[in-house]
Amino acid sequence: MLHLTLRQLKVFETVARHLSFSRAADELYLSQPAVSMQIKQLEENISLPLFEQMGKQIYLTEAGSELYSYSRDILQQLADLEVALDELKGMERGKLNIAVVTTANYFAPHLLAKFCQRYKKVTVSLNVSNREAILKQLDDNSIDMAIMGQPPDNLDIVSQSFMENPLVVVAPPDHPLCKKEKITVKRLSQEVFLVREPGSGTRSAMERFFKQHGVRLITGMETDTTEAIKQAVQAGMGLGIMSRHTAELELETGRLRVLDVQGFPIVRYWHIVNRKHKRLSAVAQAFKDFLLGEAEELMQKSKDKQIQR
Repeated sequence: MLHLTLRQLKVFETVARHLSFSRAADELYLSQPAVSMQIKQLEENISLPLFEQMGKQIYLTEAGSELYSYSRDILQQLADLEVALDELKGMERGKLNIAVVTTANYFAPHLLAKFCQRYKKVTVSLNVSNREAILKQLDDNSIDMAIMGQPPDNLDIVSQSFMENPLVVVAPPDHPLCKKEKITVKRLSQEVFLVREPGSGTRSAMERFFKQHGVRLITGMETDTTEAIKQAVQAGMGLGIMSRHTAELELETGRLRVLDVQGFPIVRYWHIVNRKHKRLSAVAQAFKDFLLGEAEELMQKSKDKQIQR
């Protein structure tokens, strides 16, 4: 008979998912020795090694692969049980585990705050990551849902758009093009652009747009944060393309300007995404309904108030 604890199973599943003791320790808020001790006790209980090390990398053994498959099913069933029990409690208490891409972090906390004002006993776990990391979290089923730009077609997910996401070309206020109207796309080929990392939704949309117009851009700095691009554009290092939502503060204070470029803004949409067969908790479903029904109106009201000030 197996003698293992749910704690051991959770620690093992996390190590197996990351194939790293240190990353598992970070996720679980444990020390690395504590994680190693749990795995050692689990291996002693089942009398089989679960991991093998080759150089600095660890790999699952045959027994480890088998246990990993079962552990994911067991932990998912427990998560489903928690959802079912939360539904019996109604919306009085509950937890929302959500991830947002870095570009959505400029407005997502505002919407979450509005939601939490309505459901005061709900707790929220917010993870801000790049697109690739969030797709992995969806695949691992470690989050309830995610907010991102255009979702991929190759994952078993459900996505619904809830708000426009206009991409604009930004420049420092003293840039010569700020005085021009109806700037052609071809004219932009003379400028240096500061860009997000490959795989970013903004980067992909930008590359598709210029490819369709037969224009090749000169790229300068590449970074994984929109904040770095905004700072670099303000410093005069080049132009940037980003969601208008991420640059609202800089535009209002005059630190950045939107250029009048033909074909812009590129209108995309923000999406709320979850796994197709995931059972959403009452809290998660309420937040999804909230976004689909009220997000765009709330953001517009907030923008109107800022303009009036």
